[in-house]
This record gives sequence, structure tokens and C-alpha cells, in this order.
Amino acid sequence: MRGPSVAERRPNDKSIPNLATELWDLVRAYAKQETIEPAKGLGRFVTFGVAGSVLLGLGTVLLVVAVLRLLQDQMGTIFDGNLSWAPYVLTLIICAAVIGAALSAVRKKGSRS
Repeated sequence: MRGPSVAERRPNDKSIPNLATELWDLVRAYAKQETIEPAKGLGRFVTFGVAGSVLLGLGTVLLVVAVLRLLQDQMGTIFDGNLSWAPYVLTLIICAAVIGAALSAVRKKGSRS
């Protein structure tokens, strides 16, 4: 007894154009799944990151200005006359310390990975 013929083995025989169309649809669906959907999630992540960075930067600037005003107004006559530049230098030193602490934290986080 002979085995089944080729036509009997493939009851769902499809034409080459149909197979090519199905392959194209499958590749497109896979590309969308692997690129567009992760990009949407990344977009949300970046949006919140940028918003947080802007707010943190704005808050830092406001705190630095507050420290400067505190040094100028609340320290009495210490910084009057020839020392009127001192509050600016002290504020600059505070800013440099904050920047140094931030860079140190970034370097530590980068070296952990």
C-alpha cells in the first residue's frame, strides 16, 4: 500500500501569494509588538523623568535663591560694605557642593552595574 499523495498530505494547501501575504502580516504584527509598544512605555518613562528633572531643577534654583536672600537679609550687618560679595561666594560654594554630591551619587550608581 502506498502512502498518501502530496495533495492528501496538505489539505490546507495555500497559494504562494496567500502565504506571502500572511508572512507579511505576521512580520508587521511582530514588528509592532516589539517596537511600537515598548516605545510607548519608554515614552511614558521619559516624560515622567523629564518632568521630574525640571521640577527638581526649579526647586533647587529656588532654594539657592532663598539661601542667598537669607544670607543677605538675615545676617545683619556682617555682609555690608566690603563683604557684600560674600553671600554670593557662599551660595556658589553651596551650589558646588550640591553638584558634587549629585555627581558622586551618579558615579556610585554607574559603578554598581
